[in-house]
Amino acid sequence: KMLHQRLNSHQVAGRAHQRSLHLRPQTGRCSGHNVTEAVTDGPSTSAQALYSISEAASRSCCTSQAAPPPSSISSLHQMASSSPMVAAALAAAGLGVTALALNKLFDQGSRAYDGNVGQEYDAWTEEGVLEYYWGEHIHLGYYTDAERAAGYTKKNFKQAKYDFVDEMLRFSGAKEPKTILDVGCGFGGTSRHLAKKFRDAKVEGITLSPKQVQRGTELAKEQGVTNARFQVMDALAMSWPDNSFDLVWACESGEHMPDKKKYVEEMCRVLKPGGQLVIACWCQREETPERPFTEQDKKELQFLYDEWAHPYFISYQEFARLMTGTGKMEGVLAEDWTPQTLPSWLHSIWVGVVDPWIVIAKGPRIWYKTVREIVTIVRMHQAFESGLMQYGLIRGTKSPDGTMEWSAGASKELVESSR
Repeated sequence: KMLHQRLNSHQVAGRAHQRSLHLRPQTGRCSGHNVTEAVTDGPSTSAQALYSISEAASRSCCTSQAAPPPSSISSLHQMASSSPMVAAALAAAGLGVTALALNKLFDQGSRAYDGNVGQEYDAWTEEGVLEYYWGEHIHLGYYTDAERAAGYTKKNFKQAKYDFVDEMLRFSGAKEPKTILDVGCGFGGTSRHLAKKFRDAKVEGITLSPKQVQRGTELAKEQGVTNARFQVMDALAMSWPDNSFDLVWACESGEHMPDKKKYVEEMCRVLKPGGQLVIACWCQREETPERPFTEQDKKELQFLYDEWAHPYFISYQEFARLMTGTGKMEGVLAEDWTPQTLPSWLHSIWVGVVDPWIVIAKGPRIWYKTVREIVTIVRMHQAFESGLMQYGLIRGTKSPDGTMEWSAGASKELVESSR
């Protein structure tokens, strides 16, 4: 908006210029972009050059055609040198075209879900940037009331993630699990942390990314962790028999699942009677007839789906209903942990600001990708801060006989209690 205002002010000033230069907007060839056409009341090669450069910039933005000819650039340079007002107008026009192009580019998701989750995490793992900044844990961190009051920059970003794992473990209610399944393990930070905490336990981590399996195995070997193993496996069709694990752990993997109901049912299936299932997930708020999503809400959610390979989100209350609906879980509880995790988004940008060198060294492709990640992180922060998104924690215990009947009334009471 500021760019458009400045451009308009230059247009008004330009009409009084001794060259009688007039600037008027003209729709360009590409929908959503405007170019500035320069017309003179008398002969003015510099005004014509301004038009040719603006038109060429629009073509380049929309069709990646070649840059304007050197003669036009030379004329433009002469024009800008002879008149600060025209130079300012030219700069504003150029920035306006660029801003419009970037706005269109960054307002659409670039990695829509099409079964590509494994490939995306392979790429992030190979690049090394995510691990460099986020450490071994590709999930949000935990910040106490006191830490939030003091400011997130005073806390170690990577330590916040270990704190989250410890808090999620406390929330799960698990005490001394002997068999642990980490569904969507990344490169195994949580699996190794739990394996070190429970030395007598056997920890299995599954992911869709072969590169994450490779990296997780390397880190386990480096750290001397012998009771954790990683493998590629689809969480919607796990190979283990029923009743295999004392603790099933799912931290920020549900976002990528194309079938949330199957996701919950499959984890309940492999959970032992008396064992705990705990889920942490980015969730969209509960939509109700009294509070439906606006068109802007839907647009924002679609971007968040499409940028990081998410098929869709659901509410944390819906996760609780799905867990209850299996007929096998008791003591189901759902909580909103948005306040405790919200600082993670901007904190992740801050660590890159104070230490940008790994990104700088990676070259233009990673520069562009990093800019996209920053835009998405900011929009995630805004969505969680506004209440459009919520961070859900859901837990339950499998009934001793593996079966349990729930009434519709009990399910409703559960969700109201969770709120």
